[in-house]
Amino acid sequence: MLPASIQITGELLSAAEVQDICESLKEDSVRLLSVRGCQLSDRDFGRVCRSVADSRSLAQLNLNLGVVSSISRTRHLADALKTNRSLQTLFLHGSPLLDAGLVTLNSALSTHPALVCLDLGDCMLGDEALGLICGMLPPDGAKSGLRELTLSANPGISSKGWARLSIAVAHSSQLRVLNLDYNPLGDQIAGMLAVAVASSRTLEVLDLEGTGLTNQSAQVFLDMVENYPTSLRVLVLAENDISPELQQQICDLLSEGEEDDDREATPLQSCPASSKALQPIRDKYLPIRDKYLPIRDKYQPPVWLPHSNSAPQMVLLTSGLGESLLAETEM
Repeated sequence: MLPASIQITGELLSAAEVQDICESLKEDSVRLLSVRGCQLSDRDFGRVCRSVADSRSLAQLNLNLGVVSSISRTRHLADALKTNRSLQTLFLHGSPLLDAGLVTLNSALSTHPALVCLDLGDCMLGDEALGLICGMLPPDGAKSGLRELTLSANPGISSKGWARLSIAVAHSSQLRVLNLDYNPLGDQIAGMLAVAVASSRTLEVLDLEGTGLTNQSAQVFLDMVENYPTSLRVLVLAENDISPELQQQICDLLSEGEEDDDREATPLQSCPASSKALQPIRDKYLPIRDKYLPIRDKYQPPVWLPHSNSAPQMVLLTSGLGESLLAETEM
């Protein structure tokens, strides 16, 4: 039997429901587990984590929107990750981790052999946590690291912290998607990020929606994509004080770059249906309305960005990357 998915959102989970989840995990019959925004007792959370540790089939775990609500739960999760060897994608968006939580998780996250996608958006992180995250973006020639990283809405990170991240991104040998939306970056930090993007040979998606940018930043990015070779294919600049004309110019140049790459690329061999399927979609931070509103209530229809296909250059949602990631997605 093929591994299935368990997706529950915003429910109060009973002990019996938790028992069913645990049994399914132990039977290796679950590939995607999402208890996004659910309420469960500390005891039951510990039971789920122990089952996650033993699972050999679980590839995506979604604990978004406050499920990891205390340092004790963070410890349970860290212990599970130290034993688990199958997890590829971990969503913790909207969890009050603080720097102390990242310190607790760091060893397990950094040494996990399969983890490639990590969402730490709206986790109340600061510079200490960001320093640890930079260690998950090893430079060329080092161990493998994250391919997709989300750090949306962590306003406690200073300009020094963002500068450190920019350096790590410039030298990362793996990172392909970076979501920094709804952080108060401003033009100075955006300039650092532009240098990082120009230096990176892998970064394809950069989300800077609602980050306090102006035409000054847009002009820097325009100069970069116009005059220098870059892997960048998607740059999100919505909800900034940037003229539509500049945004369109950048979009057009990125589109031209992708068309050139398509012409130069060798024809792809046919691949299994599972690798063509849509990839997981992260929770998008919503700054004005209820941030925990389901994605589909904000965007109709949702914008998908499968890595293997061409897609619009100015988008509002980005997908997970890599053929090894899951086909299922929770909305």
